[in-house]
Amino acid sequence: MGIGRAKEGFSVFGILNKCVTPMGRRLLRAWFLRPIIDIDVINNRLNTISFFLCCEEVMSALRETLKSVRDVPHMLKKFNSPSSSCTSSDWHTFLKCICSLLHINKIFEVGISEHLANKLQHMSIDLVEKANSSITAELDYVSNLVIGVIDVQRSKEKGYETLVKENLCDELDELRMVYEGLPDFLEQVSANENASFPFSLECRKAPLIVYVHQIGYLMCFFDEKISEALLIGLQDFEFAFSEDGEERRFYYHTQKTRELDNLLGDIYHKILDMERAIIRDLVCRVLQFLPQLTKAVNFAAELDCILSLAIVARQNNYVRPILTEDSILEIRNGRK
Repeated sequence: MGIGRAKEGFSVFGILNKCVTPMGRRLLRAWFLRPIIDIDVINNRLNTISFFLCCEEVMSALRETLKSVRDVPHMLKKFNSPSSSCTSSDWHTFLKCICSLLHINKIFEVGISEHLANKLQHMSIDLVEKANSSITAELDYVSNLVIGVIDVQRSKEKGYETLVKENLCDELDELRMVYEGLPDFLEQVSANENASFPFSLECRKAPLIVYVHQIGYLMCFFDEKISEALLIGLQDFEFAFSEDGEERRFYYHTQKTRELDNLLGDIYHKILDMERAIIRDLVCRVLQFLPQLTKAVNFAAELDCILSLAIVARQNNYVRPILTEDSILEIRNGRK
């Protein structure tokens, strides 16, 4: 059959695989690797495919919605891993996935007319009931949980990796306000320090106190290192390191930078640690609904498989087979 090989596209699975979700592709592959022999289950799948061929608008809307559905349990495993870092993009994808799962029920609610509902009942297809029992109100609660904590646009607006919404934690808001005001504050502190030097500095660019993540606060001199003669008059200066680039930079610990270290500390990583603790708590609360999320994703995967088979049947004008448990194979008008 060619499954898992380079020429998988030429296999029966490759021909029938039009799934739009990773879970759907995995499930369809499993159906081919472990085919069922229960005639009732097979007929139920065939009935569902026949139904979708009668309502192409519903089929199209469902496939478009399924494109945003991801493997939620896998995503939560990543969120829960202490070694992985989750970005605003990850949470945006998660929220979009939950909304898409909820939207599946809306499509069935709005798109299934009375005529189609009667057709479902006549064909003994419990598709809508299964959707309602698989995609429950708990998913809406999970979405509200995440929206109440995560601001997926905040990182883009602020220019640094920050996810937690404002007004959720006063201490965190205060730290972020200080961090975001650091450039102006350090510029003023630098001007005061430069004015207090016991000699005039003849340099192209005035020294500047900067904040370096995980290192702290340093006085940065540009182009040239302070000479040993000048350092005698700056006894509290201690050379830290230098950087090469378009302009050379030389960093020093000073009395003022040590004061800032004691006063403010590594403020950016304080923010990150606090946000991680808040997000960790959020993930633990979301994980309480893992069974409901898994059930919804499994339904979406099965729906994706059925829609894939229906799409191929329509494209290739396939005719539904009539199944029998008798040991008879009858082919009419087959190719010789």
